[in-house]
Amino acid sequence: MKRKLDANDVPAPAEEVEKNQAPPENTFASLGLDSRLLQGIAKQNFQTPTPVQSKAIPLALEGRDVLARAKTGSGKTAAYLLPILHLILKRKLTNSTQCTSALILVPTRELAEQVTRAVESFAAFCAKDIRAVNLTQKVSDAVQRSLLADSPDIVIATPARASANLEGSALSLEKLAHLVIDEADLVLSYGYDEDLQNVAKVVPKGVQTILMSATLTSEVETLKGLFCRDPVVLKLEEPEVEGEGVSQYVVKCGEDEKFLLVYVIFKLNLIKGKCIIFVADIDRCYRLKLYLEQFGIRSCILNSELPVNSRIHVVEEFNKNVYDIVIASDEHEVLGDEEDSKAEELPEDETSSGKKNEEKKAEEQAAKEPSKKKRKTAEKDKEYGISRGIDFKNVACVLNFDLPTSSKSYTHRIGRTARAGQTGMALSFIIPSTLYRKHIPTSLESAKDDEKVLAKIVKSQSKKGKEVKPYNFDMKQVEAFRYRMGDALRAVTRVAIREARTRELRQELIKSEKLKRHFEENPGDLHHLRHDGELRPARVQGHLKHVPDYLLPEGGKKAITGNGVGFVGLRKTSENRYRRGKGKGKKVGGRKVDPLKNFRGKARK
Repeated sequence: MKRKLDANDVPAPAEEVEKNQAPPENTFASLGLDSRLLQGIAKQNFQTPTPVQSKAIPLALEGRDVLARAKTGSGKTAAYLLPILHLILKRKLTNSTQCTSALILVPTRELAEQVTRAVESFAAFCAKDIRAVNLTQKVSDAVQRSLLADSPDIVIATPARASANLEGSALSLEKLAHLVIDEADLVLSYGYDEDLQNVAKVVPKGVQTILMSATLTSEVETLKGLFCRDPVVLKLEEPEVEGEGVSQYVVKCGEDEKFLLVYVIFKLNLIKGKCIIFVADIDRCYRLKLYLEQFGIRSCILNSELPVNSRIHVVEEFNKNVYDIVIASDEHEVLGDEEDSKAEELPEDETSSGKKNEEKKAEEQAAKEPSKKKRKTAEKDKEYGISRGIDFKNVACVLNFDLPTSSKSYTHRIGRTARAGQTGMALSFIIPSTLYRKHIPTSLESAKDDEKVLAKIVKSQSKKGKEVKPYNFDMKQVEAFRYRMGDALRAVTRVAIREARTRELRQELIKSEKLKRHFEENPGDLHHLRHDGELRPARVQGHLKHVPDYLLPEGGKKAITGNGVGFVGLRKTSENRYRRGKGKGKKVGGRKVDPLKNFRGKARK
């Protein structure tokens, strides 16, 4: 090996040459991926692979089983898709036989749609060679059978859909080479145990398995034992750059004060940027939306009752900055966590007997209820999940209006902000036990355990080196707004909530089904389809939309929060002073004329 000459034309020592050599570049090209995939990556403006991608992709290309744990927003989807796409393209160079090479299992429909779009993006320059099918779309069995008849290269499904198509012989896994379970820790908590067992029976031996998760729990260990053979376990703790990550805050308040604080926060713009508000159930979604409508604050809703197309469209529009506030119900995850925690505490015999007792109680209660009171409700989607896996972009704040029932669920929720190296804020409302059930109309049963859950959250976050700080509201300064909160809450009655829920569902079904084909043919018209319209079944009082100066404290908005805690979003919210007065003050039809002063009458001759 020739050595470089120094300034005196003397060869430099070998050791020094090695020290001066630059470390190998960390690029997607250095990972040995297909050139067409590199073009697709470049089109999406991905510069360098993330730690999970740079570690997992080479292992997957070698054919090893991988179990990877990495935080939310770290690029786990690309970490398993890119090697699978590369290996499929490589196989097709020597063997052109069409077969299903990869099965990707995800817990929710929304995540399935997101993975499908990611496949389309990465394979944009080899679309003829790669065909992916999403089985979670609401189509008939005959249509799904025809989609699977051509043996697509990649099948994306929830475990339930995969199991159903395997039983119906529509899906063939004879030549399967890759099995991926994304958000592995959540798949079992969604109740897919039997479906996964059915899939495991059919999967051929020697299939490469990749498990991706944000946490390594007992559920992940179960899946590891079921599908993996000597996997490489990657536990990636990415070092956070100073200023990055989630700032976590907690406010202890009464049940009705939650609504007061939400009004003050959004009406006075104390938190700037886009926000996701998590509530416990669907009724709370509509109560909060109708309440905010009283003050002219627009928001849109995400819950398991809405059609899949509407939910996916809401997420897309939110990512395009069309909406600033999304109110999301988290009912499935809360229920799942409660069941899991009870199962951990009790032995197997007790849990099985407990379930039987619960079923008997439910049957007895149903028998006692008169048939008149049985109201027909919309069917909830079991495969709905918005607090996990979905890539919300540029979220400034996650507001836990109703605290989740476990620290695990809390971690999933706050993972919607501070993604891909950005900053973010998580604000949670806590009901102290002394204030529980003090305001019956807004009371929530799960709130009685808020303090216990908070203790678990603080403990789990401290293990990660994170601090949950108190968000100091000066409640004396906010007190002036209380009467407005009372007026708005009185207008949002149970009847109004029920009407709003029915109306919203009817509207979204019409938008989703009847207009689906029109929007497929005319994608440019999608911007006319808005999801944050006013429901208006509650009595709206116009004066509540404006905040008079006499309600503000002496120091203005800053006096409410003290240290100016908040997040400045990416979008400019200040007014343009040159345009501000444009169009105001102009009288329609010229100056007013008094008919009595300008009356001209001629006298009779």
